[in-house]
Amino acid sequence: MSEQIKIVLTDDEMPKQWYNIQADLPQPLPPPVTKDGTPIGPDALAPVFPMNLIEQEVSTQRWIDIPEPVLDILKIWRPSPLCRALRLEKALNTPAKIYYKNEGVSPAGSHKANTAVPQAYYNKIFGIKRLTSETGAGQWGSSIAMACKLIGLECKVYMVRISFDQKPFRKMMMNTWGAECIASPSNQTNTGRQILAQDPNTPGSLAIAISEAIEDAVTSKDTRYCLGSVLNHVLMHQTIIGLETKKQFAKINVTPDVVIGCCGGGSNFAGMAFPFISDKMNGKDIRIIGVEPEACPTLTRGPYVYDSGDVAMMTPLLAMHSLGHAFVPEPIHAGGLRYHGMAPLVSHVLRYGLIEATAVPQLECYKSAVLFAQTEGFIPAPETSHAIAQAIREANRAREEGKERVILINWSGHGLMDLSGYQAYFDGKLHDYAMAQADLDLSLSKIKDLPKPPAKVG
Repeated sequence: MSEQIKIVLTDDEMPKQWYNIQADLPQPLPPPVTKDGTPIGPDALAPVFPMNLIEQEVSTQRWIDIPEPVLDILKIWRPSPLCRALRLEKALNTPAKIYYKNEGVSPAGSHKANTAVPQAYYNKIFGIKRLTSETGAGQWGSSIAMACKLIGLECKVYMVRISFDQKPFRKMMMNTWGAECIASPSNQTNTGRQILAQDPNTPGSLAIAISEAIEDAVTSKDTRYCLGSVLNHVLMHQTIIGLETKKQFAKINVTPDVVIGCCGGGSNFAGMAFPFISDKMNGKDIRIIGVEPEACPTLTRGPYVYDSGDVAMMTPLLAMHSLGHAFVPEPIHAGGLRYHGMAPLVSHVLRYGLIEATAVPQLECYKSAVLFAQTEGFIPAPETSHAIAQAIREANRAREEGKERVILINWSGHGLMDLSGYQAYFDGKLHDYAMAQADLDLSLSKIKDLPKPPAKVG
């Protein structure tokens, strides 16, 4: 009997609720605070987000129902397939079994649509007519553009300039779905104009783009801001990934030993990891690994601090691993992994030892992505290649140890809009960037006077 390549669910088997890990944390998250350390309440977020999403942000209810109109749109591409990477296993000559959850099947090509649709929906029923947002590599911008069109909202996206230049087709996708996409920093906001005055040639950063999008939202009528990662409600929407995956593994009576996802702001990683962290907290022996670029080593080298989510410090201070909100990353092609901070929930579970974190260099990621494409067919996004690189490391370790192991990858998106990066790799134009300690120290010096998170309990 041949091995099963795809494990699929029917539409009716798609999860009807999101999992909220805040119900099960060993200690609650430290609250968002002002610059003087005063905890903020939900009302402080009301100019930026609709109250129905703010309620999800602070909820400690374990299960949150997914609205039927959201389910109806998610069914366009969900449930997504869980696939066995048999050809990759053979190429690696490993006893490990490698599975990947293919989130590249969404219309926008990545996992980001899983939260774009509910965010657009909740804004719509709250009476909002227009959303602003930012995007790095363009996967989130494409997803929110699509969601706004399907739900019936206007959309404006500020795209980090280096990615805007590297990935013009992402802008075209957003335009096709009716959204406006401009390079950030721009001359359309006070924040953008100030940044350009200081450095007209800046490659931009997600922190800058966030500042512009928030400024636009709070100064425009019937407008709110939305984002594709970092905040609690965003990560919760993504848990449909891990919940589906657990159902799929149950169909073949398999459980993973290692769960791997790439980490930028934390959304795709959390979407897969959090349902499995629940198992780990209940005694299951499982390793869960977040993988980030060496050029942006937020989890592996960034301290756990209170920091702002944006360069203009318009957001509350969040307790998270951070490289400092003024950090401007090297122009690596994994644009979705260039954010200075890590989601508070992901930072929190790392702090309590529920996950591991590692950083990998750019060239190893591209080498791994090419091997995946040449064995499994699908061309991964540069972000996704980080998870693949770590999975290959784990598969090689299994071979060296002579041990069988089930490895699960959250395959967060395809790379068909990122082929210029592959060409640069083939042409020998890409380099490894490891963040210099002096640069990290300089960036962190700008947040040294901010409040400090409470000490770890237990």
